[in-house]
Amino acid sequence: HVQLVESGGGSVQAGESLRLSCKASINIYGSHCIAWFRQIPGKEREGLAARHTVETGRTFYAAAVEGRFTISQDNAERTVYLQMNNLAPEDTAMYYCAAAPACMGWVPGEYLGAGGSQYTYWGQGTQVTVS
Repeated sequence: HVQLVESGGGSVQAGESLRLSCKASINIYGSHCIAWFRQIPGKEREGLAARHTVETGRTFYAAAVEGRFTISQDNAERTVYLQMNNLAPEDTAMYYCAAAPACMGWVPGEYLGAGGSQYTYWGQGTQVTVS
């Protein structure tokens, strides 16, 4: 059974931090790239960061969040994290993790994919609200 489960969202004040977690099933973790996306209602999903769980050198960030957001992983927990610092109201969105065999759509500093359409597996999302 393929599964991605996000957690860690919530409501915070501007300038605060959150760490999102994406726990992956065993048939995804260790073979796939896991990416974080966010979506504001009425807008296209925005790629934030991606990391291949095996080829960990393949780590990508969107320029808009690089330096504030950090993607990392814990192999024992089969979990990929997104540490988000210095949050601002414009970071308010539903945050999703997604998996694909490769980090498709990413180049250094930018996600060029079509709103994550190359990603096969998706979590249910976790809401982040910054006020």
